[in-house]
Amino acid sequence: MKVIKDLKYYGYLGFQVVYVTTLLKKITKGYFKSDKSYIQDRFLKSLSYPLNLKNPVSLNEKLQFLKSIYKEELHAQVSDKYRVRDFLRDKFGEEFLIPLMLVTNDPKEVNFNTIPDFPVIVKANHDSGNHQIIRDKKKVNWRRLQIDCKWWLSWNYYYSDRELQYKAIKRKIIVEKLLLTKEGKIPNDYKLNYIDGKLEFVYVSVDREGGNYRNIYNADWQPLHFKWASFKKVSKIKRGPEIPSPLSYEKMKELGAEIAKLFPYVRVDFYDVDGKLYFGEVTLCHGGGFFKFEPQEIDFELGEKLTIR
Repeated sequence: MKVIKDLKYYGYLGFQVVYVTTLLKKITKGYFKSDKSYIQDRFLKSLSYPLNLKNPVSLNEKLQFLKSIYKEELHAQVSDKYRVRDFLRDKFGEEFLIPLMLVTNDPKEVNFNTIPDFPVIVKANHDSGNHQIIRDKKKVNWRRLQIDCKWWLSWNYYYSDRELQYKAIKRKIIVEKLLLTKEGKIPNDYKLNYIDGKLEFVYVSVDREGGNYRNIYNADWQPLHFKWASFKKVSKIKRGPEIPSPLSYEKMKELGAEIAKLFPYVRVDFYDVDGKLYFGEVTLCHGGGFFKFEPQEIDFELGEKLTIR
């Protein structure tokens, strides 16, 4: 399969072959089913129990309900990794935003001349997971990166999880300064999960380029021993050594609580770089409502705390 995927780097025809091949694969997996049919089928496959939208009980069931009504401009804005900057700037000012180096809808503009001489991260504003870290631009295969950017822009992320807030996002490539600690490491990613305005737990991605651990803590930074990830990865998730709360934790909670007033459930991501606080992103539906809890009862315990009005 990798051989087929790599064809996109060999000219227009190769790109189209991979695009059509990927499209056919998505069709066979129900990519263009109705939202209701797609969500019900994937929910059962991912979580091993049927979706009940008439009387949602678990957190994942309630997330499925919420994402079906996220049609407002605010929902689209906070889900757009570029436009969320305006939302955050209006509420909190400029100081917590990661420096933005470039925004474009033309992959060819991502090149040696437009990228600064310090480390950056290149990513799409409309999806999840697609990015490339550049530590030394002299070592970058620019043609390959531009094709990757073109590939990212070619797909509407809405179809992946059927989250309405992504459907109309104008797709762009953004380049941000790469946040690094004084040791030269990527900082931990602190994902604060709010339910009905209350911080229920913090999901931490620890040492991404090393042990790549996932630790979870309650609001008082006491360890919580459950997992929440895709059904294909949840058994492989490793908890690392316990870590102290970040230096800016109180400020994280303060800012996150302001955003949480606007949504029944929201995940607000932060980075702490040697005590300096930065926003990561705002997510309205973690894992698209398809991520599995281990143990499963946590799904239902958290669901009881989320009020659907």
